[in-house]
Amino acid sequence: MTIRVGINGFGRIGRQVLKAINERHPDAIEVVAVNDLFDADINAYLFKYDSNYGIYDGTVEVKDGNIVVDGKEIKIMSERNPYALPWADLGVDVVVESTGVFRDGKGTEAKPGANSHIDGGGAKKVIISAPAK
Repeated sequence: MTIRVGINGFGRIGRQVLKAINERHPDAIEVVAVNDLFDADINAYLFKYDSNYGIYDGTVEVKDGNIVVDGKEIKIMSERNPYALPWADLGVDVVVESTGVFRDGKGTEAKPGANSHIDGGGAKKVIISAPAK
């Protein structure tokens, strides 16, 4: 069974999560969506050419507003409120919260937290990449 992952925040941590998954567990874990305020072109470029970690060895392309990494299409979304993200519609099991913003597990729709990925978006679990509140 493949674990379906969504990444919220495609900064250095979010990009390294995708890279680690593709390099270490490409058959067991599938990144299906990334939520970030930058568009697909910028996200693809930043993923391919990381000033700290170097150039990604695989293929990275942009197709219809999404990015394609090593032949796998990843939906790009730009939603500020994690409560509104369609994780359930995308079949996401786990969200990696890597914005550094949504660390509180007691958020609401008006003031979102990490739990908003579950309560609003329908994800099953959330991994917070920063110290939780």
